[in-house]
This record gives sequence, structure tokens and C-alpha cells, in this order.
Amino acid sequence: MDTLLNLNQKTIVVILGGGRGTRLYPLTKFRSKPAVPFAGKYRLIDIPISNCLHSGIDRIYVLTQFHSASLNRHISRTYNFDSFTRGFVEVLAAEQTIVSNEWFQGTADAVRKIYPHLMNQTWDQVLILSGDHLYRMDYRPYLKYHLKKKAEMTVCTLGVDEDAAGDLGILKANKSGRITAFKEKPGAGQVDDMRLDTTSKGSFMEGFSKPLLASMGIYIVNREVLKSILFDNPLLNDFGKQIIPDNLKKRKVYAYPFDEYWEDIGGIRSFFEANLNLCKDNPPFQLIHHTQPIYTHHRHLSGAAVIESKVTNCIINDGSMIRKAELKDSVIGLRSYIEEGGYVEKSLIFGADYYAGEECAQGRSPGIGKNTRIIGAILEKNVHIGKNVVIENKKGVTEYDDPEGRYYIREGIVIVVKNASIPDNTVI
Repeated sequence: MDTLLNLNQKTIVVILGGGRGTRLYPLTKFRSKPAVPFAGKYRLIDIPISNCLHSGIDRIYVLTQFHSASLNRHISRTYNFDSFTRGFVEVLAAEQTIVSNEWFQGTADAVRKIYPHLMNQTWDQVLILSGDHLYRMDYRPYLKYHLKKKAEMTVCTLGVDEDAAGDLGILKANKSGRITAFKEKPGAGQVDDMRLDTTSKGSFMEGFSKPLLASMGIYIVNREVLKSILFDNPLLNDFGKQIIPDNLKKRKVYAYPFDEYWEDIGGIRSFFEANLNLCKDNPPFQLIHHTQPIYTHHRHLSGAAVIESKVTNCIINDGSMIRKAELKDSVIGLRSYIEEGGYVEKSLIFGADYYAGEECAQGRSPGIGKNTRIIGAILEKNVHIGKNVVIENKKGVTEYDDPEGRYYIREGIVIVVKNASIPDNTVI
């Protein structure tokens, strides 16, 4: 069995940054999906990178093709390894080459197009991750499982109920864990033949409480196998929809069971709720962890100042100033400024790139003005909200685009876009 050091030396990581990020728009209006802020101080990309580093794996490529400048800046500022390690975190954006001048056409096509970069490294297996999932995982047992099974490809899987099947790839595996069938986002009534016997003694799913097995979009593929599945049929562009089903009979494809918290936060509603869940007394995902913290850019900011305010179940990040305001069930981002009489409930305040009062290109200082009420909203970075503003969506509008481009409503959530200014006395 390989040692932990050998696993690191023989493993390279590819994190898929996704396409245009339409499900997270307008949060992806000015940045790629992996660069979207999370929990007030992190970026989505920090989650899989932190998992890798805690697993002792430090050769990481991040793939993106839209608005990569913000992601590049964050990674270059955050993940700097010393000269005595081979480790790196590098962004690879879609690029025109002699072979191809097209965008990434899917998850498999993205890996296919950056394959020459992988060949510059030594590795036996590639760990392929998604950039928009929330979970904490040590990948070493997963890698050891892959090697023990002598698998050619291993899919990380999660037990789910039938009502979640329509959004995920559903797998069926035999007693040893080898995948025998796969259905991508099956409709109602199409999963009866995919149910697992979780009570079978000796089954790799023994003891699981969920009846179905779903792909988490996390894969391990052996080097020689990767080349074959990518280039033998270059028309297969997606791992879930095409590569896995096409290789079940040709290859030894196994399922690895993961039985802890995992959430796809690639859509506005799931992203919003995953953030707010962090404020609960016993959240499903803990930011506080003694041995596996989430890494991010260290900014050397002062602690948050909360002056004569009432705060209930909130996360308030560094550099914030809260004056005589009330906050409930909300995440308050870096350098947030909330003036007297402000009320914020069930909202995400991304904060600002500079302190309130600093000179800025927008001409308006970022922050929330006096006597302003915000419920069920996302305020992007550097927004200026005037006095006596109400942002609440009382009418329950599901989708709306402000003609002036200052805000959007997606899945019932009001999103004020980056650098926007909302005048005094506005009601949204």
C-alpha cells in the first residue's frame, strides 16, 4: 500500500471551475464561479483547495474560462508555497491552440483541452473536483480505496432520497462497489431499478440510510485510462452524462461511499441557504475546525466593531463597523458598514474591498445607510445603500431584472450587484 507521501507524489488535482455560472448569475457577472465570495471572507475555490492541502496533496490546477482575473488574483495572493516544495495552485483558462480554438464544451472536454499541461507533471492518478461544492473531506482514504480495488476510475458517491435524484447522476453498484448502471438526472419514477440494498451484509453500502446512490462529481482516474477515455472518442465531452456510462462495461469503474455533509452550491437558492445555515447554533457545515480550517487570503484587518447593537445568530467578519443596528440570521462580510437604525435579517452582506469613507471610483462610500431595512437579500461587494431604503420582496417576486441593472431577483432573492448604488428612500 502506498504511503501518504507516495499518494501525494503520484496524484495531481484538477478543479473544474464551471462554465458561465448562469445558475449563480448575477454573482458571476464580474467573476468566475470559483471566485464567488462565501461566508463573508472566503471564496468558493477555497473549499476544495483546503481539502486538498489537508489531504497532503498540493499540485492543483484550477480550470476556468470566464472572468478569470478575480480568481487569478485571489489564488496568487493566497496560495504561495515555498521553494522547498513542488506544490502549486495554478489557474488554467480556456485558450486557443493549434489543435482547438473552442471554449470548454463540458467537464471531460475541459480536462481534454488542458491535458498537455498535465503531461508536464509526473502522476499516476488524477483527482478531479468541482469548484462549487461545500463539504469537508480527506481525500486520502478515497485514493487508498481506489488503489485497493485496483480500479481504473472511481466515482465519489453520496446516499440520497428519491426527491433529490432529478438534480444528480444516480448510480447502481454491486456488492463490491463496482458501478453497473448510471442515469443522469432521472425523472420521477425512473429510479426504481436503481435502489440499493443497504441492509445486505458485507455490502459497501451497508448501514447507509438513503436508498439511492448519487455521483458527487468527484472522480479519480488512472493516467493511462484518462488519456484513453478523453481521446479515443473526442465527441464525449461530459464525465457524468457520457464518459461514465460509456465506460461501465469497458473499465473497472467503482463507487466510493461518502457519508458526511455535502452540498452543491452552484445555484442562487442553494448558495444563499448554505451561507445562512452557517449561522445556526449547530450548523450542518462547521467553519470552526481545529485541524482542518478553510484557507483564504489573509488581509490583516481589525476585529469587527459592534456599537450598541443587537445581534442574533450572525457571522460578522473582520473590519466591519456596526452602529446601533439590529442583525438577525445573517452573514456580514469584510469591511461592512451599517449605520444607526439599520435592520438586516436572513441576508448575505458581502462587504467591501475598502473601508467606508475611503475614496472610491463609484463616488459613493460602501455601506448600509440609516434606518434601512434588508430582509432576504444578497448585497454584493462595494454596494452603497442609502437612508430609509427597504429591500424585502414582500410581493414574493420570483424573477426580475432592474432596468437600470442595479439589482436582480433570482429564486425570490433580491441581489444588489457589485458596486451598485441604491438611492435614499428606495423600496424594492
